[in-house]
Amino acid sequence: MKNLLYIVLISLSFTACEEVVDLDLNTAEPRLVIDASLTWFKGTDGKNQSIKLSLSAPFYATEVPPANNAVVQVKDTHNNTFTFVEDGDTGVYENDGFIAELNGEYTISITYNDEVYTGTEKLMPVSDIDYVDQKDDGGFSGEDIEIKAYYTDPEGVDNYYLFEFDKAGSNHVSLNVYDDEFNDGNQIFAFYSDDEFLDPGDELTIFNSGISERFYQFMVVLLQQSDDEGSDPFETQPATVRGNCVNETNPENYPFGYFRASEVATFKYVIKSNL
Repeated sequence: MKNLLYIVLISLSFTACEEVVDLDLNTAEPRLVIDASLTWFKGTDGKNQSIKLSLSAPFYATEVPPANNAVVQVKDTHNNTFTFVEDGDTGVYENDGFIAELNGEYTISITYNDEVYTGTEKLMPVSDIDYVDQKDDGGFSGEDIEIKAYYTDPEGVDNYYLFEFDKAGSNHVSLNVYDDEFNDGNQIFAFYSDDEFLDPGDELTIFNSGISERFYQFMVVLLQQSDDEGSDPFETQPATVRGNCVNETNPENYPFGYFRASEVATFKYVIKSNL
């Protein structure tokens, strides 16, 4: 999470002279960034899981530094402890013996630089994606491709969803979150449209993840603050987006990121030609 600005160089031109001014901006010690998503893809045993730990970096940094040599463990309600081992010095910690249980509660414990971070989450179930519908005359121009991924919400249960639309062969992923406040028990859809990245023949992988209410609220705030196309890098964010992990040793040195656990449904779809 690039959330700090270290140095800005500003060039000022006045008629025949030019001067470079160095601005010393506020700095802060790097914080631990926890990217811990335990995902149980339908149709798999869910044993292979990974957790990524990194450090916050200056806004213009070209690389995100990994958090190495941490001790990472996840414990379930049956007193099973799953130890995650770092892959080299990547900051990616892996476990191949995880036991996934729907609605099971999991607690993560991370020891890094002699400080202990913890967080708790339930593994949330999710509905299958029933089918996908395509429209070719959407948007203001009437020429945008629009995708609707339909799913059936369980009746009488509060449900929250994270949808990801991932175009094969690109780094472009569209994220959105939904709840069932006004659609409980109905067949509803997640919506995706893009006039720049979608073309006939493109393959989309659509992920539907069951998420907790707290993670839903976290993502709503995060998505509002991270409009890559319209945001100003010098704009002050209205609030620090805090996740569900805390620093037990030093609460003031709180981490960024989130620990979540989700069942995930997938659906592959090839964009059709409108001819």
